[in-house]
Amino acid sequence: MGSADDGNSSYGQKAFKRSKSHFADRVSADGRDGWPVEAGRYRLVVSRACPWASRAVISRRLLGLEDALSMAIADPIQDDRSWRFTLDPDDRDPVLGIRYLSEAYDRRESDYPGGVSVPALVDVPSGKLVTNDYQQLTLDLATEWTALHRRGAPDLYPRALRDEIDTVMAEVYEDVNNGVYRAGFATGQEEYEEACAGVFRRLDLLTSRLARQRYLVGDTLTEADIRLFTTLVRFDAVYHGHFKCNRWKLAENEVLWAYVRDLYQTPGFGDTVDFDHIKRHYHQVHTGINPTGIVPLGPDLAGWLTPHHREELGGRPFGDGTPPGPPPPQERVPAQGRP
Repeated sequence: MGSADDGNSSYGQKAFKRSKSHFADRVSADGRDGWPVEAGRYRLVVSRACPWASRAVISRRLLGLEDALSMAIADPIQDDRSWRFTLDPDDRDPVLGIRYLSEAYDRRESDYPGGVSVPALVDVPSGKLVTNDYQQLTLDLATEWTALHRRGAPDLYPRALRDEIDTVMAEVYEDVNNGVYRAGFATGQEEYEEACAGVFRRLDLLTSRLARQRYLVGDTLTEADIRLFTTLVRFDAVYHGHFKCNRWKLAENEVLWAYVRDLYQTPGFGDTVDFDHIKRHYHQVHTGINPTGIVPLGPDLAGWLTPHHREELGGRPFGDGTPPGPPPPQERVPAQGRP
């Protein structure tokens, strides 16, 4: 998720097209792109508001990479220079020493296309951006960083299920992950209606699938669940109202509401979610859609902690592995962002 080319006021004022990740180097076990996996070498820059970045935050927690891969959390409110470190002392990231994520991009390349987006992996010694390829980043955390995984880490991208996972993720990306943005940033009625209809058509299909199985693919958590969760967890708080995806609320869909609560209550998922950052980002940054910048008080978050009964469908969240421990104290979501 990056800044609009013409600043925040352009959201909703011009046709929406998600730019491809320009920086697609990979950090790998064999270092084939010049970036070998190495504990302490890289810093993951995220926003808790951004669903694309949230995938990486969840993967890092589930795999136990907190000690190997440090994390910087950007202010949810961007300015026209995009993501900034105003949550840190002196408005600087304490590890990279920069005020704006764009400084790491500039050290890598000038006049790059696509804007400044998170998640971003930055090489700490050089201060250069390595990758902003949000689609590949989490797959690599699961498959290339295995030497640094915690004992008991789940296999989020099991080889035997990859074809099915890839198919499900492609459908979810097109219609749900990106579909809500195509609806929310539509500049015409027909464009909006087509995108919104696509969102709910896919959600109906996912409802049928998840009515009979606990997780999207197989009987354990996979990358597919992470990618659906990051959109569903934001659905009632921002996409239903702000992006006009309002045929129904997630809380009105018995299956999907139980599914997303099951994930939210699973260690590594809900403990990364900051509803305060989410609501403030969408409503205050997208001034082209919400010119007053008023942030709604609701929805009530208490329901996120209610029983979901999804365990009755079977399934083993972590397979033969174990849940992650509690998040490090400095990464705990502040009280105002939690139920």
